[in-house]
Amino acid sequence: MLGQVESGADIAALRRFVGLTQSQFALALGISVPTLQDWEQDRQHPEGPAIALLRIAARHPRIIRENLESAA
Repeated sequence: MLGQVESGADIAALRRFVGLTQSQFALALGISVPTLQDWEQDRQHPEGPAIALLRIAARHPRIIRENLESAA
């Protein structure tokens, strides 16, 4: 992953790259599943800190998986 998050397809691809379900990815990012679904389906777009967090997820997927473990 290059860290480019320009569309819902990019977000869905990132989630699959990290290896998490929608529920797991949403929990790891601290967002709701409906918000993630809106992003993935291009109904809404992440802004500000959410974009930064998605870029970190793309570059360091292990950190997102570790965050999921501590959030559960």
